[in-house]
Amino acid sequence: MTVTEKDLPTSGRTDGGGSALPSADAVRTGLTATAPIHAAMPGSRHQTMTVNMGPQHPSTHGVLRINLELDGEIVVRAVPVCGYLHRGYEKIAESKTFHQYIPYTDRLDYLAPLSNNVAYILAVEKLLGIEAPVRAQWIRVMVCELARISAHLLGVGTWALDLGAQSMFFYTFREREAIYNLYEKLTGARMTTSFTRIGGIMADLPDGFLDDMAGFIKQMKKKIDDYERLLTKNRIWIRRTRDIGIIGPAEAINIGLTGPALRGSGVDWDLRRDRPYLVYPEIEFDVVVGRAGDVYDRYLMRIGEMRQSLRILEQVARMIPDGPVNIADPRISYPPKDRVYSSMEELIYHFKIAAEGIRAPAGEVYHAIENPKGELGFFIKGDGTNHPYRLQIRSPSFLNLQSLPRLCEGHQIADVIAIIGSLDIVLGEIDR
Repeated sequence: MTVTEKDLPTSGRTDGGGSALPSADAVRTGLTATAPIHAAMPGSRHQTMTVNMGPQHPSTHGVLRINLELDGEIVVRAVPVCGYLHRGYEKIAESKTFHQYIPYTDRLDYLAPLSNNVAYILAVEKLLGIEAPVRAQWIRVMVCELARISAHLLGVGTWALDLGAQSMFFYTFREREAIYNLYEKLTGARMTTSFTRIGGIMADLPDGFLDDMAGFIKQMKKKIDDYERLLTKNRIWIRRTRDIGIIGPAEAINIGLTGPALRGSGVDWDLRRDRPYLVYPEIEFDVVVGRAGDVYDRYLMRIGEMRQSLRILEQVARMIPDGPVNIADPRISYPPKDRVYSSMEELIYHFKIAAEGIRAPAGEVYHAIENPKGELGFFIKGDGTNHPYRLQIRSPSFLNLQSLPRLCEGHQIADVIAIIGSLDIVLGEIDR
């Protein structure tokens, strides 16, 4: 369950286990406590204390506040409090053309902007009833898998840092820089890329890009082996993660977990295979599935998924066909820049798309992809204009966060840090 600030009392004791909100000084410290508020169990002489973890806390991976009710060091209740980063992203879409909204998707899960672009564009193309050229689809698969590796590197690196494995953080960020170099060569940007376009992509692959990616793949395989030597059999890491935050397959499904968090509980479900999109049906890869459903299994999911993403990238480099990267419809696709500068007709088409946008037919569509954190879906309702009448986002971080109260109950405060890291949340996607 996730709540907003309104759902918690502002002062005083309560019978229901609520707590006072932190003062300004308390917020700056990140971890604050109020007076004991009520007995831990009916008839018990013990009392519990409420501790506010966040919203300014290094291990909540963003401006997340967790209202922890403690019996000593044991968590009795954990309530995530969202809303500190709310930016009205779904409402903004109603006043932007379909093209203008692309940069906003970069800033949802800002660790995987390229795959966010793809998820949104696929929903728009479904509403328009069009499909990008085959080469563009292969490039979209490529950027999605690069984004998956990049997001998992940051997730595992910061998670390990939270639990004291400082070296892991520096190693994973070193490899992320190599991916960002590829991003920069492909898109001209390192973080907020806005690369995908309706009906295709911004531009074709630059010269030498596939060779650069091949070099990265070769090195990355060795680096993942290094990560496993550091963590997978590390006794401290195992003690901090094994048998912590266990959730079974049935409960994981009922809560709405997706992605590595769901597969770590033994649920064999991956949208790339089970609800295929783009050219994933032509690619061979394995869906990594765990058994125990604990924090350690959720770590193994991400290590295994990075290996599978490298396998997919190798096939992309080998199998990608030649051809156009945008559909040949001047009402939808921007004309090439060189022709815009030399042809009045192309300049007019460019101006009309940029200024007026694309008119989509009335209707409702939903399309989801397997993002690094789980199912990222966009619901779009069109009314025949150049912008969505309504847009809603199914963000995996928000749904995965709902499991936090269940996962933390009965564990110690230090285990809460390990559990949050295993969910790999991003607050930009939760608050929207």
